[in-house]
Amino acid sequence: MSRYIEAHELELRDEVALAPNIRQDVDRTFGLPVFLHSAYFGLFLAYLAIMGLGFQSPDMILPMAIFVIFTMGFYVVPLTWAVMNPAKQASAMPMAELLGRGIETLTGRTKGGDAVAQVLILPILILGWGIAVVSIAALV
Repeated sequence: MSRYIEAHELELRDEVALAPNIRQDVDRTFGLPVFLHSAYFGLFLAYLAIMGLGFQSPDMILPMAIFVIFTMGFYVVPLTWAVMNPAKQASAMPMAELLGRGIETLTGRTKGGDAVAQVLILPILILGWGIAVVSIAALV
């Protein structure tokens, strides 16, 4: 059987273990400038706008709304997570600092321009693909 044990009972029995190895200074800014995060999701929203305008149909209103809501959620949730840092010690790296210093990655130091290219290559390719698909559909 189990029973509820009060906090003061645990303190009397010395069964409460402190966890000194838990890090309290977690950097929740993801180490990149806000501009890169905004550009990343802005390109995805631009893709959705192109697809929505290119394939206008009353049947597509609900799916497009769902796509936009999910895409905004994928931006807003990490933004909220970065902002709710209780210590407020860490702030996002400025874009000028990224371009000047670069950033440390798992494979070594990366120049700022190369890091920007790595972050934005996927949404740029997806946006280009959307433009190509809408262009081909308009010609057919």
